[in-house]
Amino acid sequence: MKLASLKGGRDGRLVVVSRDLAWCADAGHIAPTLQSALDNWDHCAPLLEALATDLAHEVIPMMRFHERQAAAPLPRAYQWADGSAYVNHVALVRQARGAEMPESFWTDPLIYQGGSDGFLAPRDPIPLADPAWGCDFEAEVAVVTGDVPQGASREEGLAAIRLVGLVNDVSLRGLIPAELGKGFGFFQSKPASALSPVFVTPDELGEAWREGMLHRIVSVDLNGRPFGRANAGVDMTFDFGTLIAHVAKTRSIGAGSLIGSGTVSNRGADGGPGRAIADGGVGYSCLAEIRTVETIIGGKPVTEFLKHGDIVRIWMDDDRGHSIFGAIEQEVAASTA
Repeated sequence: MKLASLKGGRDGRLVVVSRDLAWCADAGHIAPTLQSALDNWDHCAPLLEALATDLAHEVIPMMRFHERQAAAPLPRAYQWADGSAYVNHVALVRQARGAEMPESFWTDPLIYQGGSDGFLAPRDPIPLADPAWGCDFEAEVAVVTGDVPQGASREEGLAAIRLVGLVNDVSLRGLIPAELGKGFGFFQSKPASALSPVFVTPDELGEAWREGMLHRIVSVDLNGRPFGRANAGVDMTFDFGTLIAHVAKTRSIGAGSLIGSGTVSNRGADGGPGRAIADGGVGYSCLAEIRTVETIIGGKPVTEFLKHGDIVRIWMDDDRGHSIFGAIEQEVAASTA
């Protein structure tokens, strides 16, 4: 089933969405918000599934679903833990800033705690006060968990996944080196992220969801031109079950927590850095990677970071070319710091 939150109040209004993303039905009689449904998942999930079936059969009141009217499915969440499951991406970005790549990164997941008190809606602008901050997009897959006990195994982590969706994890690359240099992690360099209009249950993804990974292409366009077509099921070093188990090693995870994959990144056919789409590759899911490749090839980056007026679009299609989660489409807009 597919779930979304329409704008209204701080936590939105829960709706069930048709598979073609054309229609939706109010789910307020089951749970007023998605977080409420996640808190009572065993009770609410069968009722929401029944509502989705009724919507598919057009036997209940329904209304057009407009992605521009959607809030983030979780406008605010109890936790946003973002991983770097595609270690190829980590290696390239660290290479770009001259940082050593520890061997442990290939065996021990890297995760940071992001801000979750407010997620951008899928059509909200990306606010940028200073272009010198080096604004970048990062196309990712994310899952939403139910309650996970401390010490959970990978298998228990996989069983706790309730929903799957897409994220634009906005990064301010110009601020990252100084923050990491303090030895205490990201903060100012990680502003609000945006979520896809719709999150779906894993069964909705069919064979594309297996081994704790989503085996489909994450499409990214920049200013209307193809930028990335990386496969989220390729080169993912740590699956979502492993990421969840890593987070749960020393703490319990509350229902409604978001766990991110990190930037989706594919190696080139020769095992080296990926190539741009124009050069026959699958492209990239963030600007930092193409800048790194440009530096490796030509000695310096050529592609600029985002500037005011740039438009980023992130989405994923099924085998028939239909959008699964709807699209994150954001324009970079001037804001006051």
